[in-house]
Order: sequence, then C-alpha cells, then structure tokens
Amino acid sequence: MSGFLDSFGKLLRTTAFKLSAFYLVIFAVTIFLTLGYVTWNAQRLVNQQMVSTIEAEITGLAEQFERGGMRQLVRSINRRSRSPSASLYLITTRAGNPIAGNVESVSASLLGQPGEHRISYERVSGEEGVQVHRALVRVYHLPGGNRLLVGRDIEENERMRDVVHRAFVWSLLWVFLFGGVGGWIVAKRMLGRVEAMTLTTRSIMAGDLGGRLAIAGSGDELDRLADSLNTMLGRIEELMAGMRQVSDNIAHDLKTPLTRLRNHADDALREARTPDELRAALEAAIEESDNLIRVFNALLMIARLEAGNAEDLVRDFDAADTVTDVAELYDAVVEEAGMKLEARIASGLQLRGSPELLAQALSNLIDNALKYAMPEADADVAEPIRLVADRIGNPDGDRIRISLSDHGPGIPEEDRERVLGRFVRLEDSRNRPGFGLGLSLVAAIARLHGGTLRLEDGTPGLVAVLDLPAAA
Repeated sequence: MSGFLDSFGKLLRTTAFKLSAFYLVIFAVTIFLTLGYVTWNAQRLVNQQMVSTIEAEITGLAEQFERGGMRQLVRSINRRSRSPSASLYLITTRAGNPIAGNVESVSASLLGQPGEHRISYERVSGEEGVQVHRALVRVYHLPGGNRLLVGRDIEENERMRDVVHRAFVWSLLWVFLFGGVGGWIVAKRMLGRVEAMTLTTRSIMAGDLGGRLAIAGSGDELDRLADSLNTMLGRIEELMAGMRQVSDNIAHDLKTPLTRLRNHADDALREARTPDELRAALEAAIEESDNLIRVFNALLMIARLEAGNAEDLVRDFDAADTVTDVAELYDAVVEEAGMKLEARIASGLQLRGSPELLAQALSNLIDNALKYAMPEADADVAEPIRLVADRIGNPDGDRIRISLSDHGPGIPEEDRERVLGRFVRLEDSRNRPGFGLGLSLVAAIARLHGGTLRLEDGTPGLVAVLDLPAAA
C-alpha cells in the first residue's frame, strides 16, 4: 500500500500531471463560462419574447375593450382561452371574483398590483382537471375597477432550464473525470520515460560511459532532449577517452625528454671539469626544458580552446591579411629548405575568431609540410607547397576554405582521424622531432572558429583543409 501511495504521490508531483490539471481547470472554466453565457442569453431571449407576446395580447384586448366594452372583452377572452396553445387570461372584479378566463384562482393581493409578476397558479384543463403551473403574467387595471391578467406559462421553459442545468453539471463532471484520467495517463507515460532516463543516467554516473538515453522516435520534446543529451554524453565519452589517452601518452612520450634532462644534469655533475663543459651541459638541459615547456604550453592551449575559454581573443578580422602575413613570414624559411611556397589568397575573407590563433594553425601546418615533404637530396626540382585561401558559397551560408597541400608521403586514410588526437605519431615519424601535438592544436583552433580540419589525399602528398564559417 505504501508503495502505491509513493508511486501515486510521485505521479501527482510530475510536471505533466500538473500541466494537465492546469489545462483541465482552464478548460472547465471556459466551458462553464461559455455554457453559462449561452444558457443565460437564451433564457433572457425567451423572457423577452414572452414579455413582448404579453404586451401584444394586452394591446389587442385593450382595443377589444374600447370597441365593445366589457361584453366584447369577455367574448374575446373566452374565444382565446379555448385555443390549444392559449395564453393565460383572467378577468376579475375589484374584489377578485373571476368573470372569464382559463386561470382557476389568483390571489386578490396580486391582482391589486399592476405590472409583471412570476406566479404559481391553478389552470383548468379539460382532461386533467386543475393543475398548478408557473407563469409570467402582467396585471392590468381596467376602467371601472375590473382586473385583467394576461400571461404565459413558463413550466416548459423551467423544465428545459432544469434539463440544461443538469446537463451542464454532468458535462463538467465528465470533463473532470476524463480530463483527470487523461492527465493520469499522460503523466504515467511521461513518468515512465523519465524513470528510464533516470536509470540510464545513474548507470552512466556509475561508470558506464557508453550508455545512452532511449529515443522513442516520436520526435517530441523528450526525444529532442534525449538526442541532445546523447550528443553531450558522446562528447564527454570522447573527452574522457582523450584524457586517458593523453595521460598515457604524457607518461610515455615525456618520459624520454625528462630522462635526457636528468642524464644531462647527472653527466654535468660527474664528468664536467671545465667551464665550457659545464656550459654545454647547461645549454643541453635548457634546450630539453624549452621542449618540455613548449609541450605543456601546447597542451594548455588545446585544453583552453576545447573548454571554450578563448572568447577574449575573438573578434572580426580579415583572414586574407592573416594568411598573407603567414605566407610572407614563411617564404624565406621554405626557400631555405630548398622548396617553394605558392600562395593564392582571395580578398575580403571576413572571419569571426582570433587572427593570432589562425596564424598559429597555419604555422603548424607549414611546419609539418616542411618536416615531412622535404625533397630528396638527388631531386632536380622540389614540388612547391601550395597555400590557397578562398570563399566558397553553399546553401548554409558562405564559408572560407584555407588549404595547404604538399607532395610528401601523406597519411593513410585510416589514420587521418587518429592523427588529430594529442600525442599521436605514426610509426614512420617517430624518428623525427616533435610530440604529436601540432595537428591536435590546429583541430582545436578550427573548432573554436566553428569549423573543421580535414586531411585529404593530395595524390601524391597531403592536403590539410580548414573549413571555417564566414562572418556575417
């Protein structure tokens, strides 16, 4: 019993049930006001018609009285009283004694008050005898002191009003009954889906990061919420996996430079005898320290970008100027390496982001091209590195495409997504300097600008493409 009460109490506390109850009350009030207004207006119209009919009857009888006196008036009332749908007629003396009409008896005090009244009266019926009815009447005093009463029976109208009132009450009861049941069903269904989400989230909090919220497929707000949460959970799982991978890679890849740093210091202590030897040992230690500092700076920058904490660097700028500056800066460096940098940059490439970070991304891409696309010693002519920046229109809005292509060994298709992770280095690049953070930093910068980094086949070589949304 307590379990049922707990479940029922939980059901009553759901937002779905509260909203259903709220709309049920609003709907019931609307029905009450609408039916009440219709009933009141219909009754008012019927009363106006009755009053108009009574006034017309009195006017006609007054004309009969003026033309033929009391005798003509009595004949006219007797004739009208015999009609099946006759109105109520009564002529009495000043004392209240009946002279003619189809009303059995009316109190003398009522007949002494001219005007409109609602009364109970006894009506003479040929088959059923004397019956008590309700009526709307008007009393009129004739010259000479006689009283004239003309009215309309409202018994049928009052019965109809009672029927409408009962129907009105039953309608409200049925509305509350079916509305309550409907609200209970909706809340029960909603509560079931929310409970399923709760169980899934608890399992995720317990460590099952692969769990996902169920989607019913109806496309309702809960499905949209579950889809958004699943996307968020996927991103969290990806970040957690990346964190574990980064931890492993830091422990693995930074062990070597730290060991070298320690060995240089140990060698200096054990073997250095002259100031020049000590200076060389210190310079080697400083170089290793600088490498470690660059690694940690890159890691901090990637973490900052992925956390979205670089808003202070964001502004509107012309990417064409930034790409041109980077191309001019690296032109001499590329030429010194025996290669050539060809730049084709369109004008008016408006971006919303950070020109400094974009320049850092392009610098990393050019450094990679110089590192891996270096021409062979016996090559006659080195293939150029091509830097292209242009605006591309599509149905979703203009985008800016910045690509850097080289003629190096490239990256196998199955490894192109993997190399965007931190500390990821392919086997054939293990003997080259670096820590595998360059492309990861470029990808983080692209995400900060709302774009993506794609690695494509250059046949031969590699094409790195920055696809960024243009500023409005």
